[in-house]
Amino acid sequence: MEDHSKEIARLANVPVRGVIAVLELFAEGATIPFIARYRKDKTGNLDEVAIGQIETFKKQLDEFYHRKEVIVKSITEQGKMTDDLMAKIDAATTLAELEDTYLPYKPKRRTRAMIARENGLEPLAHIIDEMTERNLDKIAAGFVNDKVLTADEALAGARDIIAEWISEDADVRSKVRRKFERFGKTIATVWPDKKEEGAKYRDYFEYSELVSKIPSHRILAVFRGVTEGILRMSIEPEEEFVLQDLERMYIEGNGPCQDQFKKAIKDCYRRLLQPQFETEFRMLLRDKAEEEAIKVFAENLRQLLLSSPLGPKRILAIDPGIRTGCKIVCLDEKGDLQKTDLIFLLDNASKDQEAAAKIKYLVERYKIDAFAIGDGTAGRETEKFVRSITFDHPVQLFMVNEDGASVYSASEVAREEFPDQDVTVRGAVSIGRRLMDPLAELVKIDPKSIGVGQYQHDVNQFRLKDKLDQTVVSCVNAVGVNLNTASKHLLSYVSGIGPTLAENIIIYRKEVGKFSSRKQLKEVPRLGDKAYEQCAGFLRIKDGDNPLDASAVHPEAYALVEKIAKDLRTDVKQLIGNESKIAEVNAQSYISDTVGTHTLNDILAELRKPGLDPRSEAEQFEFSHEVFKIEDVKVGMVLPGVVTNITRFGAFVDVGVKQDGLVHVSQIADKFISDPSAALKLNQKVTVKVVEVDIPRKRINLTMKPSLLA
Repeated sequence: MEDHSKEIARLANVPVRGVIAVLELFAEGATIPFIARYRKDKTGNLDEVAIGQIETFKKQLDEFYHRKEVIVKSITEQGKMTDDLMAKIDAATTLAELEDTYLPYKPKRRTRAMIARENGLEPLAHIIDEMTERNLDKIAAGFVNDKVLTADEALAGARDIIAEWISEDADVRSKVRRKFERFGKTIATVWPDKKEEGAKYRDYFEYSELVSKIPSHRILAVFRGVTEGILRMSIEPEEEFVLQDLERMYIEGNGPCQDQFKKAIKDCYRRLLQPQFETEFRMLLRDKAEEEAIKVFAENLRQLLLSSPLGPKRILAIDPGIRTGCKIVCLDEKGDLQKTDLIFLLDNASKDQEAAAKIKYLVERYKIDAFAIGDGTAGRETEKFVRSITFDHPVQLFMVNEDGASVYSASEVAREEFPDQDVTVRGAVSIGRRLMDPLAELVKIDPKSIGVGQYQHDVNQFRLKDKLDQTVVSCVNAVGVNLNTASKHLLSYVSGIGPTLAENIIIYRKEVGKFSSRKQLKEVPRLGDKAYEQCAGFLRIKDGDNPLDASAVHPEAYALVEKIAKDLRTDVKQLIGNESKIAEVNAQSYISDTVGTHTLNDILAELRKPGLDPRSEAEQFEFSHEVFKIEDVKVGMVLPGVVTNITRFGAFVDVGVKQDGLVHVSQIADKFISDPSAALKLNQKVTVKVVEVDIPRKRINLTMKPSLLA
C-alpha cells in the first residue's frame, strides 16, 4: 500500500500520510462525508474533494496495475519477455505507454502484414530496412511465387510489413501522439445536403480548432452534430508535418530502398497511425468534455440543493395552468397536505373575483405564511393575479423553479406518498415543499430532470449518475437530517444508511414512534455498529433526551463534551450556545491520542451554534412588471433576473418570461473571466441589460457588464 500511496499522493497533491489514512478508513467501511467531518485528525484535515480524488486515483491505479499484470503474463506466455522489455513495461506511467509497448505482442486479427509474411516477404522487408541495396527491383523479382505474381506486388507486401513495424514502434507512437496533442486540429464540416436541416449547427459548418484548446461545450456540440448526421469531423495535425518527422527517424541518404521506405511511412500514417490516433483522441476529447460537463452539472446541482430554504412555514402552492386551471394546495409547517383546490384565470372579472375570494379564504383558513408559485407556463400571470389580492396579514410570495416537478408527480415516489391524489396535486405539493426545503424535496427527483448543466444527455450516463449521487450525498450530510421528519429518500443519502436501512428507519418510526435519542438507532433492524458510527453524527433529533443529539457532535465525543462541561462546573445543556463559557475552554488540555486539534475545534464550533444550517434564508424577489412574455422584452431594457443555469460558455438568467436569457461568458464582467462559475452562483439575483431578442428562435442575449448597465 505504501508505494501505491506515494503515487496517489503525487497525483492528488496531498501528503502521503493523509492518503494512507484515507485508504485505511475506506478499508474499514468509512464514507467520504464521515471521513471529511469526523476523521480530520487522521487525514490531516483533508476535505471531501481531496478524499474523493484519492478514491478516484486509487481506482485508476488499480486498473493500471491490473492491466500491467495481464500484459506481462501474455508476453511471458508467448516466450518473448526480455529484461529490456520488462524494463520498458516497468517504466510506463500511463495506459497509453503501456499499450504502445504491448502492441507488437498483442494478439490481433489477420492483417496485410501477416499475409505478406505468410507469402515469404519478410526477408525483402529487412533488405529494404537496411537501405543499402541499389538493385532493388531485381531482388524483389526473386520473391515472386504463386501468391506474389510480380515484383511490384512483392515490394507492396514488404511495405505492408514495414508499415506495421513503424506503427508498432513505441517511440514512433509517442512522437505521433505528441503531434496530435500539440498540433492536432478538430475539423468539422457540414454534409452538403444538411445545411438547412442543421441550421443550429451553422457555427460548425466550417470549423477548425486545436485539440489542446477546444472547450468542452464545443466538443460536445460537434459530437452531437455528428451523431445527428449534420456534421462530419476529423482530428489530425498537418500530414506533411508528421511525415517529415517520421522520415527523419528512419531514412538516411537516397536510393530505391529509401523511396520504398518513404512510401511505407506514408501508408503507415494514413492507413494505421492516423485512424488509430484519431480514434484515441476522439475518445480523449469526449472524456475531457464529459468530465467537464459532469463537473459543471455537479457544481450546479450542489448550489441548487443548497438553495435557501424558507423553513417550516404554512405554504399555499400553485401549479399554474391555462387550459386545465391552476392547481392549489395548502401545506402545514411540516409539509403535510391540508387542502387542494382549483382556480381558473380567464380574464373574466366575475370569475377572477371568484378565484380571488377562494385564495383569500384559503390564506385565512390555513393561516398561510407564503405563496409558492411555479415558474412555468402562466406562472407570471398567476403571480400578477395573486399580488393584486389584499390579505389580512402579511404573506410572502416566491416564484419557484418547477423543473422536474412533473417527473416527480408521475414517479413511484410520488405515488407512494400520495396514492389518492392525481399528478397535478403531487406537482403542486412538490413546488410548495421545494420552497420550504429544496434539498429534502429535490432528492426525490432524478437530478437530470432538474434542468441544470450542459449537454447532460450527451455524456456517459453511468459516470454522470455516479457524480451526481456523490453530490447529493455530500449536500445531505453537509446540512444534516432531522431523524424524525426526514423522508425515506432523504435518509437513504445519509452516510452509512442507503435505501434498505432508510426503509427500516421509517418502519421503526411508524411502529415505535419518534426517536428520542440517537442511541435508539441501534434498535433499528440491520443497523449495526459500523452503520451507526457512519450515520449518527449527520442525524438530528430536536427536543430529544440529549441536547447533543440536535447537533453535529458525534456520539463518540459525548463523553468529552460532558467532561468539558463538568470542568466548567456546568452541564451540557447550559454549555450549548454559551459563548462565554466556551471561551473559557483550554483546548490544549483536551488533546489526546483519539482527539486532535481539528476534532476539538469542530466540537467547540458546534457547541457555539449547534445544528446551524449552512444554507442562507430564502429572500423574496420580484421580476419586472413590464415583461411577462418574450414579446415584451426589448433591446436596451435593464431588468432584474435570477441565475438559473451556469455553463462553461455563460449563464442563463430568468428575467420573468418563459425563455431564459443567455449572458455569454464575455458579457459577465468588464474584466476577462474564463469560468462563469467563478463570478456567479445558481439562484443569484442579478441585474441584466437586453442586447438582442430573437423571437423566432426564442433567444434573448443579455449583458451584465457594469460599464454597459450604467
